[in-house]
Parts: sequence; structure tokens; C-alpha cells
Amino acid sequence: MAVVINTNASASYASMNLTKSSDLLQKSLARLSSGSRISNPADDAGGLAVSMKLAAAIKRTDASAVNVSNALSFLQTQAGSLKSAAAVLDRMSELGTLAGDVTKSSSDIANYSTEFVNLYKELGKLTADAFNGINLFSGGAGANLTVYLSEDGAQTMNIHQAGLLGVYTTSSDLTAVTGGNASVVTGAIQALATLMATNGAQASRLQFALDSLNVNKVNLEAANSRIYDVDVASETTKLARANILVQSGAAMLSQANAASQIALKLLQ
Repeated sequence: MAVVINTNASASYASMNLTKSSDLLQKSLARLSSGSRISNPADDAGGLAVSMKLAAAIKRTDASAVNVSNALSFLQTQAGSLKSAAAVLDRMSELGTLAGDVTKSSSDIANYSTEFVNLYKELGKLTADAFNGINLFSGGAGANLTVYLSEDGAQTMNIHQAGLLGVYTTSSDLTAVTGGNASVVTGAIQALATLMATNGAQASRLQFALDSLNVNKVNLEAANSRIYDVDVASETTKLARANILVQSGAAMLSQANAASQIALKLLQ
């Protein structure tokens, strides 16, 4: 090999390798310090795009779970009011039966009517119950509220604003208690039982939907982690390798620069 002064090929080659090793070291440091395998888009452009979509889906799934939880709370609150209405109707039914006792005087029946009418008014008050400003009950057969069960909005179900007002108005002629109107109250109890069964069925479905959303969230997080998160064990090994290469590269560059000094000895 010729001894030259203007060009030091060995030093240039050592410098190039040192630069590469230094880049690897900086990349490992960036990944380990951030916890991300993709510290900049150039590391994995396609993976970053997929990760962004998964991250957005995770947030939507989390928000959907919150919405379903709120809908479940709505139904639980509604169930509480339905139980109160059931207790009221049970007592009204009892009073109606007691009023049919032939041994009761008109004064006795009037006393029963006082409680009966007040209970009926309480039943009417329950129809106005609300959850966060949303009526728990509606008139007639009731109305539906749409709940989204998936993060993409493709799966939905309707929860029922039970028609408790319909139960109340069905009994609108109960201005006093008599043995004859016991059947009206009994019919109202049957209608209320149907509403409670509907409430329970919808709450059960929402609970399963909530469980499904929570499982989907965990799976999405795991999928995103495999793409975006750094494998610390593997990256630490790469860091150690890059660190050694940088140190050895710096040493070899120093040796290569020193080698050109042989030409000075020949000039002496």
C-alpha cells in the first residue's frame, strides 16, 4: 500500500463506520428514553400509521364504554323508580281489597280513600323522575333512546323510556278507593311488571356490551403495543452493541489518523 499524504482512506472508512454506529446509538437512546419503537416517522412509517388508527380506536372504545356505563346507570335509576312505583301499587291494591270489606262503614272507607288518593298522587310524581335531565319515563307505550355499543357506531340498541305515565293514566279514575276498582290497580301492577322485566333485560344486555368493550380495549392496546412500544430487552442489547462500536470506531479513527504520520518520518 502506497504511503500518501493527501488522502487517508483508512481514516475516511473509519469515520464512515463511526457515523453509522453513532446513529445507531442515538436511535437506541431515543427509543429507550421515550419507550417507543418509533421515535420518528422514518423508523416505521407504515407501523406509525397503523398505530395512530389503533390509538384512536382505543380512545373511541374507552368513550363508548363510558357512554354504555351511563346508559346502564340510567336503567338502574329507572329500576329504582319502578320498584318505588311497585310498592305504591301494592299498597293501593291492598287498600282496594280492604275497602271491599262489608263490615267497613263509609267513614272507614273514606279513611282508606285518603291514603289511596295520596298514593296515587305519589305514583304521578314518580312519572316525572329524570336522570341528568333526561326523563326516565314517557307517556303512552314509552319511547326509545339509542345507545351505541361499538366504537365505530355500527352496533346499537334501544333502551326504553318506560311508559310509567301510561300506567298512571290508566288508573286515572282512582279518585277514591272501592272494592270494585281493585281490578284496575291489578292491571296497573301487571303493566308495571312488564316494564320492570324490560328494564332488567336491557340492563343485562348493556352489562355484557360493557364487558365486551372492555375486552376489546385490552386487545387493541396489546396490538398497538406490539407495533409502537419498544422491546426494552432487545433494544438494550442493541444499545450495548452500538456503544461498543462507537468506542471502537473512535479508537480506530484515531489509529488511522496516526498512520499518516509515517510519511513525516520518511521526510526527516
